[in-house]
Amino acid sequence: MTEHWGGTMQAQTSEAHPSVRMQQAPAPHSPSKDEIAELPPFERLPLERITVVSTPAQALNAQAELMRVSVWGFDTESKPTFFKDQVSDGPHVAQFATPDHAWVFQLHDPEVKATVVALLATPEITKAGFGLGDDRKRIQQRLGVDPPKLLDINTVFRERGYRKELGVKGAVAVLFGQQFAKSKKAATSNWSVRELSTSQVVYAANDAWGAAMVMQALARG
Repeated sequence: MTEHWGGTMQAQTSEAHPSVRMQQAPAPHSPSKDEIAELPPFERLPLERITVVSTPAQALNAQAELMRVSVWGFDTESKPTFFKDQVSDGPHVAQFATPDHAWVFQLHDPEVKATVVALLATPEITKAGFGLGDDRKRIQQRLGVDPPKLLDINTVFRERGYRKELGVKGAVAVLFGQQFAKSKKAATSNWSVRELSTSQVVYAANDAWGAAMVMQALARG
């Protein structure tokens, strides 16, 4: 009788309180650094599918291509700061990507900068990336625009039950079962230089492209 009663109570509780089942459902697994390190590499976007944009003509060509799609992978890079209370004057680079191509905009030329501002201000296109809080602040301060539809992809994963911020590495591991490589040396390099190194170009482009690929995978369900 006791065993039967316990089973009945459990069924009644579940039926009366469906939220209980939701609360008890385990959170999706967020892969650890060690687990990600064991995965096969995620193939990077090659140089032939990356365009460095440093002139007004290149910026307008890039803008025309980007306006063909409704979601961009997005990120910015700034020269690192080294002292306490030192304020960054970045972003120095802004990168946009589709699943097929990436554009790395250098922000030295005023007309290139104006094109980037126009892209960021486009209201109908989602600009998606990871950890964009600082990027937004710097964009507001240096470029004078608060980008509409700026999406931190971490919020999408939180809505799906992930308790930890995955970042691009974790998201690629979850969605593709592969390891997204990031160079710490490139990440902390001087992004304000007039001529970016190959490693900087590849790093910047793939940060945005990785976000574009994650968004494409999420859209497919």
